[in-house]
Amino acid sequence: LMVKNLKRYRKEVDRHLADAATAGSGAHTSGGSAPEDRSDIDFLPATYLLPADYSLFVEEFRKNPNAMWIMKPTAKARGVGIFIINKLTQIKKWAPKSTPQQAQREAYVISRYIDDPLLIGGKKFDLRIYALVTSYRPLKVYVHRQGFARFTTAKYTNDVTTIDNEYIHLTNVAIQKHSDDYNANHGGKLSLRNLRLHLEAVYGLAAIDKLFEDIGWIIVHSLKACQNVIINDRHCFECYGYDIMIDAKLKPWLIEVNASPSLSASTESDRIMKLGIISDVLDIVVPPDFLEQSRAPRARSTEDDSSTAWTAEPTREESQFELLYNESTEIDAERARKDAGDTRGRLNSRGGSGKQGSGSQRTMNVFR
Repeated sequence: LMVKNLKRYRKEVDRHLADAATAGSGAHTSGGSAPEDRSDIDFLPATYLLPADYSLFVEEFRKNPNAMWIMKPTAKARGVGIFIINKLTQIKKWAPKSTPQQAQREAYVISRYIDDPLLIGGKKFDLRIYALVTSYRPLKVYVHRQGFARFTTAKYTNDVTTIDNEYIHLTNVAIQKHSDDYNANHGGKLSLRNLRLHLEAVYGLAAIDKLFEDIGWIIVHSLKACQNVIINDRHCFECYGYDIMIDAKLKPWLIEVNASPSLSASTESDRIMKLGIISDVLDIVVPPDFLEQSRAPRARSTEDDSSTAWTAEPTREESQFELLYNESTEIDAERARKDAGDTRGRLNSRGGSGKQGSGSQRTMNVFR
């Protein structure tokens, strides 16, 4: 679902940018949340669904026959069924066949393998970031500051002879924990905060600010891509687990988005963090007076004053969720801009437009 809608979203952005170019550089098109250029949405590696997109994949594969691709089953998790290929013969079972068995083959997603990942200590890692969506229309999303990086146990190499070595290429804890080099004390994880401190020390504050801003926009644009196909219910919410890979040029890539991500813990610090995520989610989605309203009326006991704890408002200032994007703010700003433009239309005939306000707050660095 995400891949197909992101491809559609890209086409819409291309049309938007083409219209903006035709209208002229001074024109302000509607929809302030649209990307400023196509690089804003160039965050998904070339991806296809097999067997449905087999012919399209073959066409792409032949453009660069030496590239590696990663195969993932669509209906499994925790690294089960993932493998890497560099030859078409390795996936011939997904080739089109005029047999009834074709419809029974398990669906897989195949993506261009990022073979130049950013390394720390010679090891590959990816990021797990938690995003909470409380509304799709208008889109409102929070991001949790307590994400983490997951590391492999073996040092990375892109030598094709190692493509079957899961301990080199796959960061899933469910796989890495079986390695002889797995450290159960830290579980192969590093907190997002400590990772950022390390990267800032190595690459500088400006470069890492841009990196995490780009990650924030990956979350926003991926959600906007499927915004119109998700049923919007004001009584519902969803917490997503985003898996992000950073390449050697500090460019972030979207690997996958997990609905209802696993909250099982591999270490004590992991358990504390994930309990905090659950608590923070409830602080946002549960109304402050929910427990008070849901309790049946009864006489207040003078012997047990502890009952007030159940009706206390959550301490939201302690939450690790921060608002990443609120589309309603953008809509209001766009409406105000249009109203102001209509009012000034004939008065400002000299053409001095001044600064145009924008509801799009490009301050996505909430991962601190």
